Parts: sequence; structure tokens; C-alpha cells
Amino acid sequence: MPSHLSADRPAPQPPERDAVDALINRTLRLRGDVAAVRRDTVLIDEEDPQLRWQRALCDLAVHHLDDLGTHLGQLKEGLPPWTSEPLAEPSERETERNAAEESAQERYDEPQPGSLIDRVGSAEWNLLTDDVSWSDELFQIFGRSPAAGPLSLDELPSMLLPEDQPLLTSLVTDCLVDGKPIDGEFRILRTDGRLRTLHMMGEPVLDSDGCTASMWAVLRDVSELRRSQQAVRRTHDSLRRREHRAQTEHRLAVELREAVLPSWRGSLRLPSQGPGALDIAAHYLPSESGSLLGGDWYDALELPDGRTVLTVGDLTGHGIQAASAMAMLLGALRGMAVAGIEPGALMGHLNQLLESSVQPALGSAVCCRVDPATGTLAWSQAGHPAPLLFRGGIGRPLPAPDGVLLGAASGVAYEQDEVHLLPGDVLVLHTDGLNRHSDRGAGPDALLALAPRLAQARSAQECLRTVVAEFGGTERLDDACVLVARIGA
Repeated sequence: MPSHLSADRPAPQPPERDAVDALINRTLRLRGDVAAVRRDTVLIDEEDPQLRWQRALCDLAVHHLDDLGTHLGQLKEGLPPWTSEPLAEPSERETERNAAEESAQERYDEPQPGSLIDRVGSAEWNLLTDDVSWSDELFQIFGRSPAAGPLSLDELPSMLLPEDQPLLTSLVTDCLVDGKPIDGEFRILRTDGRLRTLHMMGEPVLDSDGCTASMWAVLRDVSELRRSQQAVRRTHDSLRRREHRAQTEHRLAVELREAVLPSWRGSLRLPSQGPGALDIAAHYLPSESGSLLGGDWYDALELPDGRTVLTVGDLTGHGIQAASAMAMLLGALRGMAVAGIEPGALMGHLNQLLESSVQPALGSAVCCRVDPATGTLAWSQAGHPAPLLFRGGIGRPLPAPDGVLLGAASGVAYEQDEVHLLPGDVLVLHTDGLNRHSDRGAGPDALLALAPRLAQARSAQECLRTVVAEFGGTERLDDACVLVARIGA
């Protein structure tokens, strides 16, 4: 903003055109680059607040660069002619032509899309002669016909919203009385009903005695800019609310998981007395990001007749929905196991339960029932990796009985198989998320390769540490569970 000048100040000269041209070209190139990024975001998901926020930032950047290009263009051309000559009264012919144009155009100031040329206007109010000079752009901004003439300082507040009028009065008073520069923003309501936001900057012009002779101002229509800023704020606030909601849901899912999964830590012996008892240890491994809390579970349950049920499973989805579905399924599994339902029939009931639930989902599971008295393992699976049996330093997956994913089809029968276990055998149950990135499609080979080390372990907890040491620190797309049961003598 220039400093206070005398009323007969010389007309300023435009800067070197080559320098301004270079700035304009650089601005145009940058605007094109930002517009290209903006076009790339048009195809984004409208429901994703983070991507909407990024697009709004691109819109805001484009508006800023458009304004910069406009100002540089005006700088190149110099001040408009009316600043050095008094505003002439329109002739009768011009008045008639303006009236005809006004009747032909319903909206006077609507700029063409993508153009900001008409969004900056200038005005000067002469306090000595009461003359008022407005640029053509300012008439368009206010939606006012040039035939109606410019507004005086007394008339100008009538265009503002009532709540913004005191601000303009204060700005003008401070400028005329105290010589303070004008820098403020207010909203006008045009005669066509459009609400526009204007940013006004100006200064008093002093005469040779140091008294205020006139006041000049530049008024900029910043409506689109403010809308862009509001869009950025709205999408940013929406993103923050979504992040907060996600954090809350994640915390609830964690609390629900901890409330449902077995409370024991370390190792567990089932049954607590007698030969053939199982030494059991289990662990939950989060995903790489830690935020994808899924529906994986593990469980070990002693039945009233002394037998033990071991189970792991995985439901599709993540968050509170997957955790609540997992809690429902695991509760039903425990109840049916205590009631003495065989693993194969139990899987059929779980399939029916998941299929008929309010929020359908798919799941995989394996259910093993071990009889310590006979060493018999009866088990069934539903689209799940088979348990791995380690014996004498060699590991192998158990041949899987038929069974489709839970919730995938109606009226499915699940087969049941039996295996005889020996003292010292190690049984490993896991969900498919245990695999590392490099193991995708490799099946259980990475786990089976641990057979020599598991043979040297003296407890289920040592076996589990070996597995977790191998897989726990690796990058994983999904969370996982692993359960190790070592057959006692």
C-alpha cells in the first residue's frame, strides 16, 4: 500500500514490463500445475473427507494464483485512466444504452467461470467536491448499473448486512479522522439477492496542508476465496471428527477384544491335573499399522468332562463391527462346546448363526477337541489353515476335512476328522494373517521350517516365543493369532 500522498501527486509509472511479464508467466505455469493436481482429484471418492480436504486446498490455491495473476496484469498496465481524470456524467445515449443492457442481463456482475478480472475494483471519494469515482469493475461487483452512479460514503453502508455496517463505519471514520489505512472485510447484499464478501483496502489522500482531501480504496470480491477456505475448514473438521471417531471405535474394539478373549497370560495347563494335560500358550499379533483391529480370536476351554477345546478364527472386516461379531461367535462356540456338540456340527451351527446375523460377514475357523485320557484329537475347519503338528523335529499340516467359509453358504455340512496325539507333540493353530509379506502364497512352509527349534523347546511358552520372534517383528497386512499346545506325558 503506498504512503500518504498529496492531492496533486504525480501519476505513478508502471514497473518494467519484462520483469512483470516474467512473474506473470511463472504464475501461469504454477497455476497450470496446481490445476492439473486439482483435475486429478476430481475422480476421488466423495465420501473420503481427507481427499475432499486435499481437493479443497487445491481450489484455494487456484483462487490465490488467479488473484495473483490478475494483480500482476493490472500492475503491468498501470493505474486505470479514471484515477487522473474526473468522472464525467454519462450522456443521454449512454444512459439509454446502459439501461437496455441492464434489462437484457439479469445478473450484472457475474464473472465468467475461471476469470477473476471483474473481482477487483477501485474507488475514490473526494471530500472537497463530493465527487465519487468508481471503476467499471466495482459497478459489476456491486451489481449496480453505471447509469445509477457510484455510491457515496453515506450510501455505501446501505448495501452491507446490518451486522457488518458498524465495521465499515469504524474503518471510514478512522481513515478520515485519524488518517489510518483501511483494511477490512464485509458482506454486501446486492439487489439481485446475491451475497458477496468484499475485502477493502485504502488510504486517505492529504492536501498540501496535511488535511484529508479524499479517500481511495481497492475493493476485492473474495467470495469464492472465502468459500474455498470454508470448504477447507469444513473438510478438515470432518477429517478430524472422522479420525476421532476412528480412534474411539478402535479403543472400544480393543476393550471388547480384551473382555472377550481369554484372560490368562503366559502359559495355561488344561486340565489342571492328570496325565496327558495340555501346556497351552497363545498370542495376538497386531497388523503393521496397528489400526486394523480385525476379528481374529483364540481360545482354550476346559469342558466339564475333562476334555479341552482349542480354537482360532478370523472374521472379515475391522473395527468395532468385526470385534462385536467375533464376540458373538466366540460366545456361541463356547456355549455349544460346553453342551457337548461335536466340532463338525458345531461349525454348522456357527455357519447358520453368522449367515442369519444382522450384519452378515464371512469367517474362517478351526475347532479342536482333545481328550487327554486317550490322546484323541477331533477337529473340524471352515475355510481355515489346518493345524500344524510337530513331532520328532518334523512338522506337517493335518489333512483337512471338508468345510467352507462360515457365512458363505446355507445348509452346509462340515466334516470332522480324528488324529492320535503322542506325548511331546506340539500343535500350532494360527490365522492366515500370521504370514509375512514375503510368505504370501507360500502356505505354512515358513512355520514348518521352525520344527527343529520347536523340538528343542521345553514348554508351549518357549515354542510360542520362537514363533513370535520369527513373525512378530515382521510387516503384516492384517492382525493374527497363534495358539501353541504341547501334549504332556
